[in-house]
Amino acid sequence: MARNTSDQECITNVDFSFAVIGGVGFSHLDGQSSITVKTDFGVIEASVVKMESRNILFIPRHAGDTGHVPPHKINYHGLIMAIKQLGISRVISINSVGTMHGHTIGSIVLPYDFIDFTSKRPSTFFENETVHVDMSEPYCPQLRSLIRSILKEKGVETGDVIYACTEGPRFETKAEIRMLSNFADVVGMTGVPEVVLAKEMQLCYASLCLVTNMASGIESARPTATEVLDTLATRKEFIFELLRSIASGMPSKRKCHCNNAIEDGTL
Repeated sequence: MARNTSDQECITNVDFSFAVIGGVGFSHLDGQSSITVKTDFGVIEASVVKMESRNILFIPRHAGDTGHVPPHKINYHGLIMAIKQLGISRVISINSVGTMHGHTIGSIVLPYDFIDFTSKRPSTFFENETVHVDMSEPYCPQLRSLIRSILKEKGVETGDVIYACTEGPRFETKAEIRMLSNFADVVGMTGVPEVVLAKEMQLCYASLCLVTNMASGIESARPTATEVLDTLATRKEFIFELLRSIASGMPSKRKCHCNNAIEDGTL
């Protein structure tokens, strides 16, 4: 249930077009009004933002009471459940990634698949029952197609990539990157279990990955947090512009199979 400090019922009746999960450097959008969503997995602080006359739910992934929450401590279950409870069926996630295959720093890539190299994160809502969620298309093809077409209209080339998720919060070693580069194109720390939990809730989920750095050992790279933040700062306004275009172009109906992700998956 969502509540606003001034008008709880008003927020619960908001018709949201989609949700945005903001990554590092994306903790605030202009014109937002704060709300709180109570879930069985904790309280989630979020905002309502108006974009192109549409209501967007914005959740800063790393926001916490004590400051920046590291990747392995994020309440992925809570933020996905908050989106589900508000009746939202589409999610745009913003993630920063390192490239293992020479993508231009500052470019945007769209994952179509992932490999999970995390080991300590709870990764399902179905802890006490067997539900085999379909992950043949973890990222919604309809949302990916929309984003790709918008980028093309803006003259921006993008690539389809496989995303490798590592535990963090440390950067990967050179040896790990050499191994991962055989299976994936970019590497990050926040994409999983978020995408899995979204699929279990039968949400349409797509990830906007901003390439912020070369992965460790690529072109003798030594990634730093400062480098990541500097790249994010230069591309922030473009990401906001892209989100506004997504809001304007978001179709009214879902034309994908995301809503059937757990169909015939229960034993």
